[in-house]
Amino acid sequence: MVKRIIVGAHYGLSDWLVQRVSAAYMAVYVLLFALVLLIARPANYVAWKNLFTGQAAKLATFLFLVSLFWHAWIGMRDILMDYIKPVSLRLALEVAVVALLIAYAGWSIQILWSV
Repeated sequence: MVKRIIVGAHYGLSDWLVQRVSAAYMAVYVLLFALVLLIARPANYVAWKNLFTGQAAKLATFLFLVSLFWHAWIGMRDILMDYIKPVSLRLALEVAVVALLIAYAGWSIQILWSV
């Protein structure tokens, strides 16, 4: 009997699925937002601000940004795992990427809900 030793983090299928679902959501959001822009044709700051006054628009935009950040995290983590071999440097870069993405998410909340 062969005894398999399983090592690694086993991201595989779940991360592949997150990448596909987040990409699909971002694509749908961009298409719908482009349609809204074609219909509403905002010409000034007030018109742009009015596009994001509703909670549904804020939530959809925030979900778009969360999808973008999660998609970016998986991609950056895979790139760092593939190309940065020293573990300490890779860990430091991963922490930096996570910190930036969390900061961007916080900034997104501040921007969207201050409108």
